[in-house]
Formats: sequence, structure tokens, C-alpha cells
Amino acid sequence: MYLKKYQQKRKFEETLQPKGKVLKISKNRFVIHNHFAERAGHHHDLRLEMEGVLKSWAAPKGIPEKKGIKHLAIQTEDHPVDYINFKGEIPKGLYGTGTVKIFDKGKYKLKEKGKDRIIFELKGKKLNGDYCLIKFKKNKQWLIFKIK
Repeated sequence: MYLKKYQQKRKFEETLQPKGKVLKISKNRFVIHNHFAERAGHHHDLRLEMEGVLKSWAAPKGIPEKKGIKHLAIQTEDHPVDYINFKGEIPKGLYGTGTVKIFDKGKYKLKEKGKDRIIFELKGKKLNGDYCLIKFKKNKQWLIFKIK
């Protein structure tokens, strides 16, 4: 169920993206991808390992590195945990066409999780500190900002 949308959007015989499966345990890892997408343009994808998958958000202006900066984060379909190491080219004509690079990765500590708010601490090579995701009332739009 978690990966159904992800798998429906991809043609695995044409891409190196992992098909993946839902895992039973979480290691509290995260990855931030630099995605140079043909349609959506350059953006960051934040992925938090949670509930056996990577919960994912696209951040058109990136993940804020300093307090006081707030950016839009649009929740996307869950990705398989195997995607944490994915980098490469998504072929032309496929969903997400473009280049995917790893911007940062590491561990995170979940501090609070509710229906409309997630607070977590990133411990990466580039990004460190406490972050908050707050969901808007409509759609899959969230606000991401650094709180500490």
C-alpha cells in the first residue's frame, strides 16, 4: 500500500530507480536529493525513513540552512528505503526525468510527530539541527523551517 503510487508512476524496465519494498524496521536515516528535473526544475527532495519507507517532500527552494527562513515542501509519494542511495539519471520521458544527486544524508532523531506537524533533528554532513514540518490545511503542502 505504501509504495503503490511510487511503483505505478515508474517503468522499472527503463530506469535504475529501485522498485523496493516496505521494511519492518527503521534506522532513522534521511537523504536530501538534489533533483534537476526536466518539468519541475531544480529542487531538493527531503526523505525521512519512517514506517518502513522514505516519507518524501519536494522543496522547490531547498531545505533552509538557517533559522528564520521558511520554505514550501510538497509531500510526494512514499519512496522505498533503497532510494536512500539512489543517484543518477532518470531517462527522458519517465516520471521525474532528470539528474538526481545526493546533497546530504545521515541520521535523524524524531522529536515529535502528529498529523500536521513533524519535528526532527538532522545529523548530516551538511545540515544539522532541529527542523519542523507544518502541514497547511489543504493539499499536501507543508512549511519547512529550521528551529534550532
